[in-house]
Amino acid sequence: MKRVLVVDDSKTQQLYLGRLLEKHGFQKLTAMDGETGIALARSEHPDLILMDVVMPQMNGFQATRRISRDPLTADIPIVIVSGKDMACDRVWGLRQGARDYLTKPVGKSELIACIESVLNSDTKAAWLSYLQNHPTPGKTAATMGAKSALGAGVPQR
Repeated sequence: MKRVLVVDDSKTQQLYLGRLLEKHGFQKLTAMDGETGIALARSEHPDLILMDVVMPQMNGFQATRRISRDPLTADIPIVIVSGKDMACDRVWGLRQGARDYLTKPVGKSELIACIESVLNSDTKAAWLSYLQNHPTPGKTAATMGAKSALGAGVPQR
């Protein structure tokens, strides 16, 4: 069973994401802030992290940067799930080491497809197909320019 760490200071968001993850066969871990998220990433080594941005003490960008640059946790993929929907927020999140960036409220199908694509490279085609068939302005990889959600840092043609 794949383990997903949800780092979000909202108990409501943790409950929503936790139930969704468990319904789809994932084990959930939770943290209320970036520091606790980093500690859990180091001690529990989850398969994936869902990271909020706006949190007390340490924000999700800072936590993402620390996790993605720590040799003990650098291999753990991070997906930022945030209410911040500016293009510069997406680009900044990807530059900090996130594999993808989703904007709240995120749809159930979109979130699960994203998680599956990040955990299993064989499903990236399914995720791209989902994005093409379910365009949501401001949320898709295509709207992110050269720093696409699935190909951060890969030149687009």
